[in-house]
Amino acid sequence: MATRTDNRERKSSNRSSNSRNGERSAFSFGSAGTSGGTAPLLGALAAGAAIGIGANWARKFLMQKSESISAGNEWDEILKLEHRATLAKFDMLLATDDSDTGKRASLVKTIHYALNKHAHQEEQVVYPALRQANETVDADHLEHEHGYVKTFLYELENMEKDAPEFLSRVREFRNLIEEHARMEEEQVFPRFKQAMSPEQDKKITMLMNKEGMKML
Repeated sequence: MATRTDNRERKSSNRSSNSRNGERSAFSFGSAGTSGGTAPLLGALAAGAAIGIGANWARKFLMQKSESISAGNEWDEILKLEHRATLAKFDMLLATDDSDTGKRASLVKTIHYALNKHAHQEEQVVYPALRQANETVDADHLEHEHGYVKTFLYELENMEKDAPEFLSRVREFRNLIEEHARMEEEQVFPRFKQAMSPEQDKKITMLMNKEGMKML
């Protein structure tokens, strides 16, 4: 992780210099369509949140965030809420013990679904838009990290749920997701959003929700 973070900082520095010296390109997303309401992106997570004794805070969080999304958040807020909901799922998984093999298996499946859906939305809409806006280095780095996510998911699904190293791998995976989310929320997305027009912002939200519906 340390090496990947160092590389990311060097690449981000180079990208920032290039953006300052060159003009950002205007990006388009095809012909405008009818803007639909925000998709119910956390339905499966909210249902799965009923699993796990002692995780009431996570269940309450997921219910509140599902309600917020239905109120019509923009693309970056939706992704941020999905980050928080997924981290809450990881915390529920970390609260289990070795006798909770069934609960662990169920939580791994819901985490897998949530991350697959989240990655699909980003890879089909947000990252291509970043590349069109001259943010290629960050887009490529973030999409590269999705490969690590898929590797961890494969490992957790195929690992014995009472294995001695199970929770340590879950914790490592959670840290990767948290670091990835922090880069998006604190660096890449705010800079990207600031440079776009309200029409572009609305278009990304509509297209991302459309992709999210395909994964329900």
